[in-house]
Amino acid sequence: MLGLCCILFLSLISMSFTLDMIIPTQPIRDGKNQNVTLVSANGTFEAGFFSPETSNSRYLGIWYKSISPRTVVWVANTEAPLKDQSGVLEVDNDTGILRIMDGKGAKIWSSNASRTSKKPVVVLLLESGNMVVNEGYYYGNMGGLLWQSFDYPGDTLLPGMKLGSDLKSGRIRALRSWKSLVDPTPGEFSFGVDTRGLPQLVITKEGSTSMVYRPGSWNGLSITGLPREITDPYAKSLFVMNGDEVFYEIEVLNSSTILRSRLTPNGYQVRLMWSDQTKNWDVQYPGPYDVCESYALCGANTICNVSGIAQHCECLRGFKANFADSSCTRTSPLGCDKGDGFLKYEGMKLPDTSSSWYDKKISVQECEKLCLSNCSCTAYAKLNVSGKGSGCLHWFSNIVDLRTLPMGGQEFYIRVTTASKLDHHFNWKKLAGIVVGCTVVIIVITVFGLIICIRRKKSKQSETSYWKDQSKKDNIDLPIFNFITISNATNHFSQSNKLGQGGFGPVYKGVLPDGQEVAVKRLSKTSGQGLDEFKNEVMLIAKLQHRNLVKLLGCSIHQHEKLLIYEFMPNRSLDYFIFDSTRRFLLGWAKRFEIIDGIARGLLYLHQDSRLKIIHRDLKTSNVLLDSNMNPKISDFGMARTFGLDQDEANTNRVMGTYGYMPPEYAVHGSFSIKSDVFGFGVIILEIISGRKNRGFCDPQHHLNLLGHAWRLWNEERPMELMDDLVDDSASPSEILRYIHIGLLCVQQKPEDRPNMSLVVLMLNGEKLLPEPTQPGFYTGKDHPTITDSSSRNCDAHSLNEVSNSLLEAR
Repeated sequence: MLGLCCILFLSLISMSFTLDMIIPTQPIRDGKNQNVTLVSANGTFEAGFFSPETSNSRYLGIWYKSISPRTVVWVANTEAPLKDQSGVLEVDNDTGILRIMDGKGAKIWSSNASRTSKKPVVVLLLESGNMVVNEGYYYGNMGGLLWQSFDYPGDTLLPGMKLGSDLKSGRIRALRSWKSLVDPTPGEFSFGVDTRGLPQLVITKEGSTSMVYRPGSWNGLSITGLPREITDPYAKSLFVMNGDEVFYEIEVLNSSTILRSRLTPNGYQVRLMWSDQTKNWDVQYPGPYDVCESYALCGANTICNVSGIAQHCECLRGFKANFADSSCTRTSPLGCDKGDGFLKYEGMKLPDTSSSWYDKKISVQECEKLCLSNCSCTAYAKLNVSGKGSGCLHWFSNIVDLRTLPMGGQEFYIRVTTASKLDHHFNWKKLAGIVVGCTVVIIVITVFGLIICIRRKKSKQSETSYWKDQSKKDNIDLPIFNFITISNATNHFSQSNKLGQGGFGPVYKGVLPDGQEVAVKRLSKTSGQGLDEFKNEVMLIAKLQHRNLVKLLGCSIHQHEKLLIYEFMPNRSLDYFIFDSTRRFLLGWAKRFEIIDGIARGLLYLHQDSRLKIIHRDLKTSNVLLDSNMNPKISDFGMARTFGLDQDEANTNRVMGTYGYMPPEYAVHGSFSIKSDVFGFGVIILEIISGRKNRGFCDPQHHLNLLGHAWRLWNEERPMELMDDLVDDSASPSEILRYIHIGLLCVQQKPEDRPNMSLVVLMLNGEKLLPEPTQPGFYTGKDHPTITDSSSRNCDAHSLNEVSNSLLEAR
């Protein structure tokens, strides 16, 4: 009986207690055996001390009481966690100030108060999730507000909470991300309202001089970059601009809806709704981000447009590409009052409004006239799109961060000269003529091709004979293999013989009748590459002979089948080793340096020492093969281009290559040169040194790709931290530092700053002094703030099977 009483007593003293208010004589106490919490009137929210997952630190927070696992929406002592369960939350009766004290009586955190209290104070947790300190509380009647948690947001925006500025007090309310999903320590990103020009929602990064993402300004119906707010059946958004305050908030349309908006540790803002059916938080929107969400991705006076897997950076009409950077400049200067006009864009997310001017009362017609009367005005739009539209919004100087939207969007008017406007109309007519002309040419070529095929069939000339004739014409001594022979050699292209997959198609191991091992590339029916790339590789590589270039043994043509037969590389490709946690330890520092040196010599041969000046255009680790002695050999010349000896640069509208290895000038503008290969080589150096892949790697603390991570370490004078920690053999720190230095020189933003390969070889041999590197290209976000991944800020796992991609319509 005594034992039973003891058990009951112990169970009672370990119970948790809840309060409906805190008063000076009744604080909240943390404790192992007795944890006291504060609960809102209807039990929606609870406040108290808690520990995040995988942590013993204690924080004072607010969370949903009935949702599991615990979803925390606000934390007080984010920068000063308690080390044990001795915390106490108390309120001062004279000032209304909240304090968190530890077990030794030391103050860990405190609030402030708007004024000194003259009446007894009370702390309440409202059904909105707002913790308030009130002056006086009698039978449910609130007194004056002294403090509220809604004025000091964490990473979560709750319905009824305001983001923005109190223009009278100067208080700014903005979300601040957590360091990680389970660590409330303040992270790098902030989400709030930029009040310069027309106020707009922005996400900024600590230490950055600009925004990383800009949801946009209010257009009377929604935030311009969030058109789904208009049709949201669960909530509506409000944006208030007056003489007292500027703020944004969300309101639920049904009190039973549980909704919140969170700024994630990697800088995304997502709206989430609790589902009682699935017991999960469902993402409402924005949904998946694309590369155009990255602020000013395409530069000034451009439009970012994403369609399917292709991404486009286009100059505004009346502008032309500036190859020195990512921006566009006017084709003709504005004539001010001499006949300028406007070109209309539809379905747009309006550009950055931080340097804009607006007037709520001016009509749209007056808005256009007013812009024309101001020589500095470059564009205009409706301020309010509800109804027939009203108000006026002007931009001055450059247009930044303009994009098309997959749904919704609004009209935007760019100012151009009359000549530019006429050229625009003329170009469309010209384009229509070109389309018709091309259609006719295609029909003629198709018919002509059929005639040739019929004649060839009648003359019983096989495709093999045809390619032999072509080889003779081009002075190429290249064996033509019988298709049946190659099919038998690869066990009829069996899966067990497959070595890998590239942009051209699958690669198989084969054994010829004489016992020679070969690698067979088979053009895939679904490949983005075709006959042109096949012929290009045959014609180019057959003329090249270098110990660091893979040797082409022959080809095979049979009906729709097109095969390339190479010397077999028993150790496969470089990426097979360098990015695998169980294989990369086989490559010590000496071997890694030899591989880098070999790739450099192969590139130097292509750029300078061969009979042709060749730009590879798709240099990456998966296109560097390793022979039995781990010597590197550059392969895959399907995208290569030849240059004249006096030619330095060329342009293409069909950008082909692999994300993470393409330099900015090529990915955005279609401009390529020998410096394009130098950029890819620099990426490979940093990948070899670090054992990490540029595309897919994400610095967990700073959300940078590999180039950005290396650049940050360089600037912080910690470059040796880039070293692969799986390599256990010794190497000279100065030698590793030299390779990192050279890698950063090769990936500089501007092509003219990058060294050519003859200088690179001298640098690698220690025969050349190394200048200080400048900022690398595409160094922020995830692969592609730009042309990498669709989400410049996610830390996605990388794929070991890198496939070449194509982008259409580069500028």
